[in-house]
Amino acid sequence: MILADKISNLRKKNGWSQEELAEKMQVSRQAVSKWEGAQTVPDLEKILALGKLFGVTTDYLLKDEIESEEFTDDADRVPVKRVSLALANEFLEWRKQAAKRIAMASFLCIVAVIPLLLFAAATEMPEQPVSENLAAGVGLVCLLIIVAAAVTIFVSCGFKNAPFAFIDKEPFETEYGVDGMVKEKQNAYRAAYAKYNIIAACLCILSPIPLFVGMFTGEAYFMVVMLTVTLLLAGIGSSLFILAGVRRASMQKLLKEGEYAQRDQRKIRIKKTISTVYWLTATAIYLCWSFLTDDWEITWIVWPIAGILFAATMRICSLFIDRKLCRDTES
Repeated sequence: MILADKISNLRKKNGWSQEELAEKMQVSRQAVSKWEGAQTVPDLEKILALGKLFGVTTDYLLKDEIESEEFTDDADRVPVKRVSLALANEFLEWRKQAAKRIAMASFLCIVAVIPLLLFAAATEMPEQPVSENLAAGVGLVCLLIIVAAAVTIFVSCGFKNAPFAFIDKEPFETEYGVDGMVKEKQNAYRAAYAKYNIIAACLCILSPIPLFVGMFTGEAYFMVVMLTVTLLLAGIGSSLFILAGVRRASMQKLLKEGEYAQRDQRKIRIKKTISTVYWLTATAIYLCWSFLTDDWEITWIVWPIAGILFAATMRICSLFIDRKLCRDTES
């Protein structure tokens, strides 16, 4: 049995058309037709890709005397889930809704400290009959309620994302038409993605201006009010980053592009772990410092500092992760 017949038989056995095989191999349908018609022979790279795709050995493909299929161990051991066109559309639509919810929850986390700051500042005004204990108590209750609302949104998104969790955690293949549909949506979203990121970057860069204005006046209450405006602008900017990024990431996941390429999955898992540990540590520092000193009007500084250091920390971690993965690959 020659290579042309083997490719044709394997394709039909998997229930694929020539167009579907061409899309999976990233070649034209005419190229597949020529392979099966024995008009051309795939190059070595394509033969290796065919063997991996069909789960058969390259010896079976290349040697005419081997007529019985020889499957690789990986093919027998690792079942690969398939993403249909309907499932891909459902996933993208859900992530579009999830992006709004995650952005809102993140915004709530950033602005949660605002009531506490305002109540604390109100105690310094002579015309305000609010005691420090009452202001701290009401401010803390408001903070906890807002954070609880944000956590509820995060948890809800996690449960609703469960049917699509395998896209993040397991190898998968897309059926015919999925890649084309996702690329079309990706191209249509490109302008909006750029717009959201430009607006978000401008808001984050300009957000300290109200705080500077408040500092120049020298009035404590007005300075706190301007600080809340700074937090609101920073929160809106961060939310826009998330809103744009979550939708784009969902498309990259299906296409296995960018950091979601198969070779980068280990890197993503490591970075997620580091990120989780980082923010849990920042939260523990904030709560310990706040409860031990009772200086809630000062301890909020933990969050902007943590946000600034987070980008630098993740960049340094990326460099070490890349170096380690390169060493593991070489060894």
